[in-house]
Amino acid sequence: MTLKIGVIGTGMIGRDHTRRIQQVLAGAEVVALSDYNPDAARAVQADLAPAATVYEKGEDLIAAPEVDAILVCSTGATHEAYVLAAIAAGKPCFCEKPLATTADGARRIVDAEVAHGTRLVQVGFMRRYDAGYVALKEAVQTRTGAPIMVHAAHRNPTVPEQYLTPMAIHDTLIHEIDVFRWLLDDDYVSARVLFPRKADRAHARLRDPQVVVLETAKGVLIDVEIFVNCHYGYDIQCEVVGEDGIARLPEPMAIQMRLGATLQNPILTDWKDRFVASYDVELNDFIKAATRGTAAGPSSWDGYAAAITSDACVAAQDAEGTTVAITLPARPALYD
Repeated sequence: MTLKIGVIGTGMIGRDHTRRIQQVLAGAEVVALSDYNPDAARAVQADLAPAATVYEKGEDLIAAPEVDAILVCSTGATHEAYVLAAIAAGKPCFCEKPLATTADGARRIVDAEVAHGTRLVQVGFMRRYDAGYVALKEAVQTRTGAPIMVHAAHRNPTVPEQYLTPMAIHDTLIHEIDVFRWLLDDDYVSARVLFPRKADRAHARLRDPQVVVLETAKGVLIDVEIFVNCHYGYDIQCEVVGEDGIARLPEPMAIQMRLGATLQNPILTDWKDRFVASYDVELNDFIKAATRGTAAGPSSWDGYAAAITSDACVAAQDAEGTTVAITLPARPALYD
């Protein structure tokens, strides 16, 4: 069976996922496209999916009888409505992060999915599929002993003027928020944010860098440096300190050179290059599950937990140095 997919949102990530389905992965094809700018959808149709139908409205794409499953790659503010429509239609849905722009919105998706009785939603937290993080989780589970601390960093070379201080949480740290819950099999209970001296390259409306300190229910302390004007490249670091040893996230594969009297390794500058393989694996996981009429991987509950945590972190930004409590309600049995 070939899974017939409709893609809502044909910007950078929507185009790339369409390419991935059409040219890289097996078992699926893109049969429908939609974007608030129909010309953008038609451009992707011409380049990658000539047999696909272009729909003016995402809701019409979801309802189309030829569409078996949905990819939501549109702007974050539209995600909740499209995912709820996909659940109502009984169609598996892959939603890029965020699941919703508010924790209340994410909870509405959880409630709708629970009422439906079957998992239908996979959230695009691709780091769980990264080979380095998978190896790190295996080491933490089997070799380093119970985790005590995590030291991490998320660095970007630069960000545009439209990138504001809360976006360091909602758009950047959100990946760490999810992957650490998965890595440690633990939930958060509090957050603090500290701001060092502002970097010279940070624009006027952005406090950068910052350090977020999270505490988990099992007592693990996590410190994450977010530095989005580091200038030198795109750099993701993670070190887990356990009872018996320390495990570090491996660096992306790169050729080490002795050149010009220096020992050097190239550093990536684009997040798409750093996680390109994990996007392939996560969508392949979605296709396999959706073919069975369900969903796998990061769930609506994971998206909801990330939304609650990110809201607490933004509140901690506003109350610098103050501990902000994080409380999750009971997890529905659907997500056990």
